[in-house]
Amino acid sequence: MTKVRDFIGPYRLARMIRTGNTCSVWEAIKDDNERYCLKVLRQDLRKDKHEVGQLKHEFNVAHGLKHPNVIRIYEFKLDGKTPYLAMELYAEQNMKIVLRAGHERLSFYVSKIVQQGAEALYHMHEAGWVHCDVKPDNLLLSADGDLKLIDFSIAQRIKKGLAKIFGGSGKPKGTRSYMSPEQIRGKALDARSDLYSYGCVLFELLVGKPPYTGNTGDELLQKHLRSAIPSVLVGNENITNECNALIKRMLAKSPDDRPASMWEFLKEFRAIKVFKKAPRLPSEKLMVDTEQYDNPDGLFKKGSGEEEEGG
Repeated sequence: MTKVRDFIGPYRLARMIRTGNTCSVWEAIKDDNERYCLKVLRQDLRKDKHEVGQLKHEFNVAHGLKHPNVIRIYEFKLDGKTPYLAMELYAEQNMKIVLRAGHERLSFYVSKIVQQGAEALYHMHEAGWVHCDVKPDNLLLSADGDLKLIDFSIAQRIKKGLAKIFGGSGKPKGTRSYMSPEQIRGKALDARSDLYSYGCVLFELLVGKPPYTGNTGDELLQKHLRSAIPSVLVGNENITNECNALIKRMLAKSPDDRPASMWEFLKEFRAIKVFKKAPRLPSEKLMVDTEQYDNPDGLFKKGSGEEEEGG
């Protein structure tokens, strides 16, 4: 239990939500009695300029984003020697946790989930950013299928003109199961890279697993670069041909062969049926017993392990 005297700045720490590789995440209460989420840099990393810079970068990306499907980040502070982010508290499970309990649980909510995620990403793209780590872990879902996009720690500015030609990021960062071919190659990225990653998420949402798997990280990356685009219909016969064709376009190797923007994708998605036979409302809510899964809290998961990093 956290003691009443445990404060960071004006925030009283009420409950630890989870501990990650670089940060701990707390539910906290401010003097106005409002509840927040604090993302606090781990004590042994508080003098690490790179890690402090990453936390500040996440604030710089997200503090100007104001959309109901994007997690709000209110401030970045250095309280004494403790760097932290103050964020909107949205104590829900991430999509990965729910998918592990069975992707069929989400079928009834698919249209709602897909549209909310695409709208969140479109808002981010319009603000000039590529998320670069679109994956089920970074999509929080409520029991009724409401969604919040989180974790902007490796987001990049969308480059234009000469900067786009020469402005690659060098060593790629991201999560191997969802990285676009151009992201793997370290090229300059635009919204179509997130669209590829979102296509991988949609594939997993409908089938229960990502489009590509591999025995090693390098094998997985090579599949994104060179393997034939799989069909959703192989894993789920209830998906319409129109939906399958749209996801295959999202997973095109060349960005030019994908929908031109997240808004263009949204217009196409809203004009088609996802399922041949409409799924029924599930008899139970989406919340699952998380004790049997990794990351038991399922909140604000930040990818940073061996399987997360490309390159």
